[in-house]
Amino acid sequence: MLSLLWTALIGLVVGALAKLIMPGKDPGGILITMVLGIAGSFVGTFLGRLVGHYQEGQSAGFIMSLLGAVILLGIYHFIKQRQMV
Repeated sequence: MLSLLWTALIGLVVGALAKLIMPGKDPGGILITMVLGIAGSFVGTFLGRLVGHYQEGQSAGFIMSLLGAVILLGIYHFIKQRQMV
């Protein structure tokens, strides 16, 4: 139970930092920010394993989670911009 709380807290911090790094109008409030950070961790883990930085069973660290969240926000902004045109 404590690990879920810790994951949500780290997800909130990572998502908030990603929103600060990537300016623009972003969706949702605190819950979406948490989900963005947690999803960013999954993306960071996938990318880290792809380049050989992480082994099977290891998860992304803070920096890779932040990079994953920024990538997700960039994809969101790209799709939103394409829909407006």
